[in-house]
Amino acid sequence: MNEVKLSRKERQELEKLVSQGNHSSRVINRARLFLLKDLNHNQPRYQRKELKQILGLAEVSISVLCRRFVQEGLQRALYDKPRSGQPLKLNGSQEAQLTALACSDAPEGHERWTLRMLAEKSVELGIVESISHVAVRDYLKKTNLSLGKSEAGA
Repeated sequence: MNEVKLSRKERQELEKLVSQGNHSSRVINRARLFLLKDLNHNQPRYQRKELKQILGLAEVSISVLCRRFVQEGLQRALYDKPRSGQPLKLNGSQEAQLTALACSDAPEGHERWTLRMLAEKSVELGIVESISHVAVRDYLKKTNLSLGKSEAGA
């Protein structure tokens, strides 16, 4: 069974972490879970259903976190591993150039820019080596820029 048994030092670390509130709510909630599940501390024994209500965690998450604590230790159970994710397509300067392009007049024969036209023009102008219309949409969405408005200026 995945029983959480905290050392005195671990318990003090978690109590400090919870009381200071300098971490993400996810980390603080996990710390609270381990404090409540600690078998070395005299307190009522909470079942998963009770912990689910107290902490707002799914029962499966409680089981996974407790197993991770037992198998890999406190730090690994508190903090997620970094995720690689997709590297950014544009840096700040490139984003600014793309935004300026989207705010400029549409090419002759077109009433407004389309995402595909912006992607093609960005490559043509050398702003980026390659970019999809979906990535263009995502970057413009961050700026609250709407290509459908008659006044889309930044």
